[in-house]
Amino acid sequence: MVLQTKIYFASDQHFGAPTAELSFSREQKFVAWLDEIKQDATALFLLGDLFDFWFEYKTVVPKGFVRVLGKLAELRDSGIPIYFFVGNHDLWMNNYFEKELNIPVFHDNQEYTFNGKTFLIGHGDGKGPGDKGYKRMKKVFTNPFSKWLFRWLHPDIGVKLAQYLSLKNKLISGDEDVKFLGEENEWLVQYAKRKLTFKHYNYFIFGHRHLPMQLKVGENSTYINLGDWIGYFTYGVFDGEKFELIEFKN
Repeated sequence: MVLQTKIYFASDQHFGAPTAELSFSREQKFVAWLDEIKQDATALFLLGDLFDFWFEYKTVVPKGFVRVLGKLAELRDSGIPIYFFVGNHDLWMNNYFEKELNIPVFHDNQEYTFNGKTFLIGHGDGKGPGDKGYKRMKKVFTNPFSKWLFRWLHPDIGVKLAQYLSLKNKLISGDEDVKFLGEENEWLVQYAKRKLTFKHYNYFIFGHRHLPMQLKVGENSTYINLGDWIGYFTYGVFDGEKFELIEFKN
């Protein structure tokens, strides 16, 4: 694939947190960014946790986020491909995006090649060594029986409960700074290095950590974390030759 313009990447917006009112200004900023990139975007990758909570009942989805969803629909209708990777906060996403917005949804990493450069792309949760407690919890949450049980809660109860539990996450409530732990303690860095023992990738692109990072993990191989849209407002762009992390200032 020969690029004429640019591929954009963003992750961890967590819209709806800590409240719909306080999230609104961040949503407006993200919509402004989407408006800006539509001028030269070849594709857009959203790497999860767009929402702080998302659950698709058979006939109901969480209310709100109209401007964001409308802008994504506008970009997609204009012919720009959009790819969505579920995160740990919106892992209960099914086919709403696919049916309503024509946006494919992925539940695990995917491989791509652009301009001869190979990419491994995903949200990043549950990858690499450590974090065994979360990995066990993820198995519970992604179990079809667990989703079936939750579906029986009235949305007013289920959404409120999920939002409360989500805000217990200190990264979202703002009670904890995100700090670089050193390469040996960054699980996604270790994950990338291990993947390189089996296959070469030029770029590993993930979210989840909320911390913008670009680290060499091998010869001609770079691990990138996209940061977030809570404190950093960073995004990635690949122009066919190089990948950059950029802060959106508006």
